Amino acid sequence: MTRLLDTAIQAAGGMDRFRSFQSVSAHLHHTGVLWSLKKRQGVLTDARVTVQLHTQRVSHGPFLPSSDHSVYTPDRVEIRSESDALVEALDSPRASFDGFEMETPWSNPQLAYFAGYTMWTYLTSPFLLARPDIATEEMEPWIVDGLRWRRLRATFPRTIATHSTIQTFYFDADGLLRRHDYEVDIQGRNAAARYLSDYVDVQGTAMPTRLRIYPRGADNHAVPEPLIVGVDLSDYRFA
Repeated sequence: MTRLLDTAIQAAGGMDRFRSFQSVSAHLHHTGVLWSLKKRQGVLTDARVTVQLHTQRVSHGPFLPSSDHSVYTPDRVEIRSESDALVEALDSPRASFDGFEMETPWSNPQLAYFAGYTMWTYLTSPFLLARPDIATEEMEPWIVDGLRWRRLRATFPRTIATHSTIQTFYFDADGLLRRHDYEVDIQGRNAAARYLSDYVDVQGTAMPTRLRIYPRGADNHAVPEPLIVGVDLSDYRFA
């Protein structure tokens, strides 16, 4: 583990605390242009997400206008009713995005796949980066308004469903994660920058309550318009 990653994990609450929990859930509110582009506007605008911390399993619900919920794993996504009856399923979900671009609409199972791997990555970082199958190395720092953000380049294995193989994580002077860069492979490798802010203490773990994702330009700066996705998180609970 790099010295920067060790600092980041301690700032977030420490690995021992993270390992003592099995899941985290939160209420989320979505904004941004992505949902209308994908013809899924309103489906998960207000929902509850539950992330299993140590295995890639996530649930979102309700899938409006129904009371259905999702069960995401990398190899299969299910939409289930309130009584847990199977409504729809998608095996090998990542392959279903072959040839997709930013404007290509999604089905509900495809939305569940994207939302599932996205929130698993987001709500387990930076602890996720300590996995032995993820390679990390510190890069040169990035200067933001005169402040020095240290950067960690992470290489993900194929066994982890996530945005892209190479991702970059930025940490402030206190070691908190403030920015996260990646390419969204399943929609034409669009370059994005995710900003994290408004951290709160949740059972001893620092968690962001505001996520804002923008296009990333060739100069590595975020483009202020359009807002691709906004996520506001509240009512966190570790279990």
